[in-house]
Amino acid sequence: MQDDLRHAPTGLQACVDTTTPATRGMIALIGAGPSGLAGARNLQKLGIPFQGFEAYTDVGGLWNIANPRSTVYESAHLISSKRTTEFSEFPMADSVADYPSHRELCRYFAAFADRFDLRRHFRFGVRVLKVEPLDERADSLWRVTIATADGGTESAEYKGVVIANGTLAEPSMPKFEGHFSGELLHTSAYKHAQQFQGKRVLIVGAGNSGCDIAVDAVHYADSVDISVRRGYYFVPKYVFGKPADTLGGRRPLPPWLKQKVDSTVLKWFTGDPTRFGFPKPTYKMYESHPIVNSLILHHLGHGDIHVKPDIARFDGPTVHFKDGTRQDYDMVLAATGYTLHYPFIARELLNWQGMAPRLHLNIFAPGRHRLAVLGMIEASGIGWQGRYEQAELVARYFKSLDAGTPAAQAFTAAVQGPPPDLSGGFKYLQLERMAYYVHKDTYRAAVRKASAGLA
Repeated sequence: MQDDLRHAPTGLQACVDTTTPATRGMIALIGAGPSGLAGARNLQKLGIPFQGFEAYTDVGGLWNIANPRSTVYESAHLISSKRTTEFSEFPMADSVADYPSHRELCRYFAAFADRFDLRRHFRFGVRVLKVEPLDERADSLWRVTIATADGGTESAEYKGVVIANGTLAEPSMPKFEGHFSGELLHTSAYKHAQQFQGKRVLIVGAGNSGCDIAVDAVHYADSVDISVRRGYYFVPKYVFGKPADTLGGRRPLPPWLKQKVDSTVLKWFTGDPTRFGFPKPTYKMYESHPIVNSLILHHLGHGDIHVKPDIARFDGPTVHFKDGTRQDYDMVLAATGYTLHYPFIARELLNWQGMAPRLHLNIFAPGRHRLAVLGMIEASGIGWQGRYEQAELVARYFKSLDAGTPAAQAFTAAVQGPPPDLSGGFKYLQLERMAYYVHKDTYRAAVRKASAGLA
């Protein structure tokens, strides 16, 4: 099968085998976004040879809006503040806004890559087509096949693979009953507010992107409605004049107490969103990702945006809602999130179960020593430093495997399970986007502990 893969024609060109003794000693790193750069930096720090692959022509991942696979829009900003998001070894400048725009973030990642001379480790403009082990052994070599910029294909054998191609690139588009005769788009196709000019707009979903885009639409659309199925907790970006995620005591509160205290404080600042038509949440705070937006409630309160219930069906320009009401629209924009997408590797290799892979610490695949995923993690406030710590653990584990240490053997056994509880005592909603959600402090403590054991 390997020979078939190496020499099978692709268009007019055969797949070229570029395997060398050097590649067999290297890690293949897929992606040059935030997680990929974190992976590159930590492999570099420990002197582990690696080859990076990036489909776009530069670093930054989704934060580089010029990247055709980027899903950010012109008004996109971080929903966490810079100090809780930045890499610790490379702080953002004081001149950078509390909540940076995608432009500032793109410059930040470019500067990070330059500071540590990471670009030279990557091949840009190449797309990974397939990743597969050569055999069933846990320490098998891996064959990586890529499409090159000139239309050819190449493959080579590597010692291991680190997947860091991100989690917010593949749209999750729901199926609606009936047919809508206007524009039906996913937020991944939204770039600038002028797309709403003179239109009656319905946004489906009140997640962070949905609320941000609804606020954009107010300034151009003839009308803006937002359709929701459940209630949400809304967190302002500033509390007492400071970024909300920088406040809080040094000692973490028990989950039940934190939920009670924070939900009470929120009501002081935002009031009760049900007065605008939102359903009352049927879950407690932090059991789903909160909405960090200071403007959505403002515009609801001014009548610029109206809340609608869940959609029942489409009928031409008419949207029928589940409460029996209906209304005509020119555009329906689905702010329905993204799905995990690792199309180049067989799902069973990632121990995929249900809505997501089941990986030790959301990183390591059981049964494969040198297969790791970076960035497959969601948590309120985890930041890029949380991804950096993932990469640090991966690099230390690979280094320990090479040295054949008892610590590596012990960690390999831990990877096989049972998995640790990373929920921090919170009962997260059973949603696709929550399938790989963790509690920030619990998770980072577990990763740091594992990393210290391999130092």
